[in-house]
Amino acid sequence: MPQQASTQVQRMSRLTVRTLRDDPADADSPGHRLLVRAGYVRRSSAGMWSWLPLGKRVLDNVARVVREEMDAIGGQEVLLPALVPAETYEATGRAGEYGDLLFRLTDRKGARYVLGPTHEEVFTHLVKDQVTSYRDLPVILYQVQTKYRDEARPRAGVLRGREFLMKDAYSFDTGDDGLDEAYRLHREAYLRIFRRLGLDVRVVSAVSGAMGGSRSEEFLAPAAAGEDTFAACAGCGYAANTEAVAFTAKVPAADAPGPLREIDTPGTATVAELCERHGVPASAVLKNVLVTVDGEITAVGVPGDREVDLGKLAEHLAPAVVSLVTAEDFAARPDLVRGYIGPQGLAVRYLADPRVAPGTAWVTGANHAGRHAWDVVCGRDFEVDRYLDVAVVEPGDPCPRCGAGLALDRAIEVGHIFRLGRKYTDAFRLDVLGPDGKPVRVTMGSYGIGVSRAVGALAEQTADARGLCWPAEVAPADVHVVAAGKGGPLALAEEAAEALAAAGLRVLLDDRALSPGVKFADADLIGVPRHLVAGRRAAERVLELKDRATGERQDLAFAEAVARLTGGTAG
Repeated sequence: MPQQASTQVQRMSRLTVRTLRDDPADADSPGHRLLVRAGYVRRSSAGMWSWLPLGKRVLDNVARVVREEMDAIGGQEVLLPALVPAETYEATGRAGEYGDLLFRLTDRKGARYVLGPTHEEVFTHLVKDQVTSYRDLPVILYQVQTKYRDEARPRAGVLRGREFLMKDAYSFDTGDDGLDEAYRLHREAYLRIFRRLGLDVRVVSAVSGAMGGSRSEEFLAPAAAGEDTFAACAGCGYAANTEAVAFTAKVPAADAPGPLREIDTPGTATVAELCERHGVPASAVLKNVLVTVDGEITAVGVPGDREVDLGKLAEHLAPAVVSLVTAEDFAARPDLVRGYIGPQGLAVRYLADPRVAPGTAWVTGANHAGRHAWDVVCGRDFEVDRYLDVAVVEPGDPCPRCGAGLALDRAIEVGHIFRLGRKYTDAFRLDVLGPDGKPVRVTMGSYGIGVSRAVGALAEQTADARGLCWPAEVAPADVHVVAAGKGGPLALAEEAAEALAAAGLRVLLDDRALSPGVKFADADLIGVPRHLVAGRRAAERVLELKDRATGERQDLAFAEAVARLTGGTAG
């Protein structure tokens, strides 16, 4: 009777996984393609993913590392409901700030709920119920829980889904010094987490958005598939999300402008058309973008060689809801001529980037179809109601710290920490009794890590032309044993797998009745860090050990191979 296999050995002949030779048609990033092809995830619906056995192992390994480091700084794990009464988010104004991102539903009794996108409010309620005295603080609570956001355009597989796994932690203290200490502890813990996971990250200054708070930093994993853009300075080490980069350059003085004049410019509704037909440099054109701010039409002026960063604009105007104007908005305002808008005589609120400084002269729309105006001077011909730093940052823009040129790169946000302060404790009147017996308002921090997103980021960063290439800490197995043939190779592979499992290693054994070429391709595709092959020299009890990342191969006697992988000594 054959010996029962160890529970540490996962036979691929019994594993629910089907690898694909071709890329899925809807995949839009390298990591997305490989996670599907290697059988880690399968699409359930738009932005919704099923985690198959190998994928669940990687997801659990990431969560394990996160939990270990959170516990190490005194965090206590809890689990709160994902289904939250709508009034909880309405009390802080975030129901409106999240807008269509919130999944909203009504139960059979008519009560309104949302599926939580993040849980600051719910944790504040929990602490208010549990904590009464300053002696109960400080406290750090966290959970690893599924979150929901109704993304309009889910993309890149698990990187931007409508359902995702997240670790969110919250610190509570009676003073700002305690908050500063909790922020420091989380920042250092996050650096350890990402180092253990094998993720290359940059810590950058960020905007707080709907979360609120006085300070926040993002942990960004550079990758071409990333939706965030960050700026970095090689001279002084400054780094920030481009939404947080402030304009610091001085606007050069211009020659004395002449009087405003208008000319016919038919067929020039875009900056590019105007520049091409009339020889005007884009930097001399004043571009005016129309948006609605809580439904009110507002114009935003930037130089013509720049774009309006809607994220920056929304951050400046929060909690107001900002969106681009629609065709219906134009139809209701015939005085607003699409493509030919200028700030002079414009009957809407006018916001502008600091580059549109008093005394600067521009070419801009004349507010008549097919006409533009020259020498339109800020402060003489139009006024700016409010200056906001809203232009998209470009490569070479000056570093706010040292003035050197900035470089831009794409990245995936995998973590974000916020110094929240008292936004949520004020909303819910979370007080504790202080040392003098008087009420003290509690202060908070919020700290998130995208657990499922980290899996996607690792796939993007570490994959190569052959497939996935997991760091050891998160891989679905420690060793992938391949039986490259029947009979002797299979028997030797099974023996090696059992020996490795007995030593405590997690083993994936490819015992399928497939050709060696298919098995080798699948091993590279699946991406376990070390491969052990029983093949052409099985009769000599010689195995081939391969490093997945480097491709380095070495023939080793059975005992030496086992010892090498287990850290022991060959007998």
